[in-house]
Amino acid sequence: MQLNTLTPQTKAKQSVQVGRGGKRGKTSGRGGKGQTARAGHKIRPEVRDLIKKLPKRRGHGKNRSRTVRTNRIPATAVNLAVLEASYAAGETVSPASLLAKGLVRRAKGRAPHVKVLGLGDITKALVVRGCEVSEAARAALTKAGGSIHD
Repeated sequence: MQLNTLTPQTKAKQSVQVGRGGKRGKTSGRGGKGQTARAGHKIRPEVRDLIKKLPKRRGHGKNRSRTVRTNRIPATAVNLAVLEASYAAGETVSPASLLAKGLVRRAKGRAPHVKVLGLGDITKALVVRGCEVSEAARAALTKAGGSIHD
């Protein structure tokens, strides 16, 4: 075996050239017109800082890491019709009991925040603990003789 007889095991990868016309189409992957479409373009630092200060998405503010709560667990909705079907009179409705009955899923490994909504009828007196309750659901539960403990 000699050095001039060796061949590579894998093909050499060629990086795709961008911005040289050819198969990439109209702007060849360089976006629109202007400074950023030119070769050797640089944005001046003060302009770059201005761009950074523009809020990228409405409601996210200037610094997304401070304004968006990623660890927030959104409330899971449970309707009165579901409670009517799966609970007996006098039982306690809580996130843990809803989880045990399989009516809600775990959220990030634990019992979720639950909001009871007023869709459907309820005739049983239920005790609701540790759940948010909408106005319509609150009225229907108290009318049926139930109680709500926040």
